[in-house]
Amino acid sequence: MHKEQSNNPLHGMTLEKILNSLVDNYGWEELGRRINIRCFNYDPSIKSSLKFLRKTPWARAKVEKLFLERLD
Repeated sequence: MHKEQSNNPLHGMTLEKILNSLVDNYGWEELGRRINIRCFNYDPSIKSSLKFLRKTPWARAKVEKLFLERLD
């Protein structure tokens, strides 16, 4: 199983680390423009965004995809 994870760039990354990295890189305004979800556009915070993303698989997938694109 370790070999499978060695090629996964998200291995060891928490959702909080991913979100903080995107906010640091883009800021809330640009992040909300790139991924148009309410928790990024209206009174954004890490806490409220994490709560939403943990409950919403399609939104989490978009956040992870943007993070991976930024790594390339």
